[in-house]
Amino acid sequence: MLEGALSQLFASPIKISAAGRTDTGVHATGQVISFVTGRAFPFDRLAIALNSALPADLSVRDVALEPPGFSARFSARERRYVYAIHHAPDRSAMLAHRAQHVYAALDLDAMIEAARALRGEHDFRSFCGTLPDNGVTVRCVKHLGIERRGGLIRVEIAADSFVHRMVRTIVGTLVECGKGRRDPGSLPAILAARDRSAAGLTAPAHGLYLAGVRYLGGYDSYREPPIFAGS
Repeated sequence: MLEGALSQLFASPIKISAAGRTDTGVHATGQVISFVTGRAFPFDRLAIALNSALPADLSVRDVALEPPGFSARFSARERRYVYAIHHAPDRSAMLAHRAQHVYAALDLDAMIEAARALRGEHDFRSFCGTLPDNGVTVRCVKHLGIERRGGLIRVEIAADSFVHRMVRTIVGTLVECGKGRRDPGSLPAILAARDRSAAGLTAPAHGLYLAGVRYLGGYDSYREPPIFAGS
């Protein structure tokens, strides 16, 4: 949709590069895209022009001109995801497509303990759905935090990059620890196994938000997901 709107505005085919690729159902509050064009356009009006052409569930916040060679994907230095868990006995119709519903008791301390083993640089093959083209599954997790906000549990994870479904598999494994189905101390062994079957279930896509991307020079597209804004 975005490529189509850009191609129409620039009257030429536009191919975009996105900072993060997301599965169907995943949300993005801080997605960044880049494209190259030789066509002139009043860029201070581009966001307005795009938003008038895009559907209601897709909007453009900022536009900036970058030097040649910039890529939203390859120039990124850090990506941050936020995962929302609605922890309550009854499901919420309002949150049905915005958070994973977990009705069972969750030990938050067990989830936090398990998360400690995932910080830092590790081989995350056990948490990878489809292997990347280069086969490299080593990633550096710079932050992994879990906190309760009312009836919601907020999981935030920042890394240099992520393998396929890494965040959702991490969340699914942590939830199993919280339910008492998995020992929080088993995470180092899961990492060492380098086998997807060693980790837990993949958490549903609709609880995941690509919340921000940081670049050299300090620009950070982070925007708190609306489900947590003001909480």
